[in-house]
Amino acid sequence: MRTPWRAEHRHAERDRLTVPQGLAALSLDALASVAYGPEAIVVVLAVAGSHGLGFTLPVTLAIVVLLTALTVSYRQVIAAFPDGGGAYAVAGRHLGRRVSLVAAASLIIDYVLNVAVSVSAGVAALTSAFPGLYGSRVWLCVAVLALVTAVNLYGVAESAKVMILPTVVFIAAIFTVILIGLVRTHPVTQPTHPAAVGTSTVGVLLLLRAFASGCSALTGVEAIANAVPTFRTPRVRRAQRTEIGLGALLGTMLIGLSVLIGKFHVAPNSTKTVLAQLTDASLGHNAGFYVVQFATMVLLALAANTSFGGMPVLTSLLARDNHLPHVFRLRADRQVYRYGVLVLAAFALLLLVVARGDTQALVPFFAIGVFIGFTLSQAGMVRHWYLEQSPGWHGRAALNGVGAVLTAAATVIELVSKFHEGGWLVFLAIAVLVTLFEAVHRTYLRIGAALRLGEVPGAPEPCHSLVVVPVGAVNRLTREAIGAALSLGDEVRAVTVVHPDESRAVEEMTAAWNDWHPDVPLTVLHSRTRSLTRPIVDHLHAIQAENEHDRLVVLIPEAHLPRPWHRLLQNQRGAVLDRALRRHTDTVICRLRFRLDL
Repeated sequence: MRTPWRAEHRHAERDRLTVPQGLAALSLDALASVAYGPEAIVVVLAVAGSHGLGFTLPVTLAIVVLLTALTVSYRQVIAAFPDGGGAYAVAGRHLGRRVSLVAAASLIIDYVLNVAVSVSAGVAALTSAFPGLYGSRVWLCVAVLALVTAVNLYGVAESAKVMILPTVVFIAAIFTVILIGLVRTHPVTQPTHPAAVGTSTVGVLLLLRAFASGCSALTGVEAIANAVPTFRTPRVRRAQRTEIGLGALLGTMLIGLSVLIGKFHVAPNSTKTVLAQLTDASLGHNAGFYVVQFATMVLLALAANTSFGGMPVLTSLLARDNHLPHVFRLRADRQVYRYGVLVLAAFALLLLVVARGDTQALVPFFAIGVFIGFTLSQAGMVRHWYLEQSPGWHGRAALNGVGAVLTAAATVIELVSKFHEGGWLVFLAIAVLVTLFEAVHRTYLRIGAALRLGEVPGAPEPCHSLVVVPVGAVNRLTREAIGAALSLGDEVRAVTVVHPDESRAVEEMTAAWNDWHPDVPLTVLHSRTRSLTRPIVDHLHAIQAENEHDRLVVLIPEAHLPRPWHRLLQNQRGAVLDRALRRHTDTVICRLRFRLDL
């Protein structure tokens, strides 16, 4: 017989990721980068003319070497830190709490930027095909972001299922372009290269800038290690296979496209992307060309899903360690960290609106944060293996050490090449986030000290409580409130607020109260300004001055109406009184909502 626990466990596992779903949910950022990574290299090398473009493949191979180191290294991170967190978890355990906060802040910034860049790039591809939509690009960005957010709020596994088909189509389209292009002797359509005019010396600085620009293709490699808990059991094995699959696919596509760039002598073109030129050269300007372009457009727009898979898990770990509000730890029914998803969407929306949907306005900030995380993660893993010293630890430490050196070099190159383009803003954002994390942490420490967490409390002591119930009329709600108050305290008093000119209302209220006779005294408070809150606050201060009660409780009764539009008809007196009491008194406030069936 299936126990409830097993049934619940099986249901929870269905909402987690398999390997194909992991590739679709957590790898789109990295896979989609083949649409702009090789082009970023070509744009830089084109400054040196056709001779400079000849270095496209060597630069790409250097990036693939770094990709290989990162892939194998993050495979080890997954095994060592199965609870996820990636660079944050590694740095927190081995490099110190503050270093881990720097890693977390840098990854959060990159996740937000990835969503904004992916959505704007996908919309840019759409407006390139249909120029008439260019004026509505901001609204299109908002619509795409809303769609991706809604899918992720529905469930991580469900979002992965939606992403599988476009991911498969895109991968198949890119490999079709590569394979046909490799066997084709001459291009179907000769690429135009207006930028490849003249030849100049190719210096080390130019190659380093090309390397830094091309490293944008590596963003998203860490997302799988950050989101290990979202995989089905065995989580570690599935996450490792997904990481290796991502590395193999991305590396192969980058090398294949770079070979075609050299074979077909492709260079930057202001009206056509490098990928579009390669597709034209390999397949021709036919239906296949439009399939590749459409698949690229869709995947770029959906590449934001990588961030929606990684950042909510990261923010949940920060909340677990008291660096973010604990609400980020809450999961919805489908294993979704809803608040992490919503905050990510909100900040991405802000960037898209400020940048007016312009991808190039966001690119200078891209990839800096993730490379800081890469470096801290690899350095932390070196220390991890040194402290653990398990069999074969020397080889693992050496691998992570090489990865740390490579990513540190790439980080320096990224910082130097993008600093004056606005990269300094990333430093400012990291500083702000780390300050926020520290402030939240200090607040939780003070709350814990006030609650005396970790201490065994003394025996509970009974206290004499007075419950004050604000009422406005004698009705069913008043009866329910007085009944609840009688069960809460030793003494109950009711109060009502009236204007001095409303003598008839006072008489009617007093008469109704005496006829009802609830054995609870009613105090009539007069308000010269028709304020509800001030007379009650002053009355409570007077009661507290008497110092006759150990605890003063204010019970605010409210009717809970069944339909949302019904609630618009309510006067919200309870909420107004609640705010005033919290601001001006130290009483215990109890808001009781009684459901009314209409």
